[in-house]
Amino acid sequence: MREILGRRRRLLSKRSDGRPELIGAALTYATEWQWPVLPGVAADPEGRGRCGCPDPECTVPGAHPFDPGLLAATTDGRMVRWWWSNRPAAPIVLATGGKAPCAVSLPALPAARALEALDRSGLRLGPVVASPSRWAILVKPYSMEQLGELLYAKDFVPGSLRFHGEGGYLALPPSETGQGEIRWERAPLPGSASPWVPDVEAVVDAVVEALTRTGVSAPEF
Repeated sequence: MREILGRRRRLLSKRSDGRPELIGAALTYATEWQWPVLPGVAADPEGRGRCGCPDPECTVPGAHPFDPGLLAATTDGRMVRWWWSNRPAAPIVLATGGKAPCAVSLPALPAARALEALDRSGLRLGPVVASPSRWAILVKPYSMEQLGELLYAKDFVPGSLRFHGEGGYLALPPSETGQGEIRWERAPLPGSASPWVPDVEAVVDAVVEALTRTGVSAPEF
């Protein structure tokens, strides 16, 4: 029990101003769950909603890698500690795929309704990451070939679905981005191992069915 409580304290530890301690969460992801992470580019402090990267049209402000690049993602606790000791407010970015979870994301409103439908159907879900505009359901790693076959077999796939697979990334809680706070809609249960996540097939099948059955319109953004 002491070990489990210790992990919960690290993941949810607070700074002196009451905000979550990013370095503790980053270390939990990297060293305990073996999820490769790296610091994201910060939002532009002079313009809320703008990114600190050189792209003036950035569509994910403050929620993507820049310097270092995505290939630098690591589970090395020493590197993670060095990064966030020097950049304590940097968003935590997960490099998806490989041995790390992948994700399926969709706009927040249809996502909330889809999750309600999935709960009624009895489908077991793992962690769900939420930003103000999109929610992401974490799933087991999948290959592009596997995803292609899955989507090809569908008569209809909402254009708003996005897939964060090998070579992709996802901002993790408790990051602050140009679009707002990244939080857990479904938080991982504390424990000694990486959180359980479902297969991508089950999630895509259930999400498409739920959106179709409930008549939810999922706009493409």
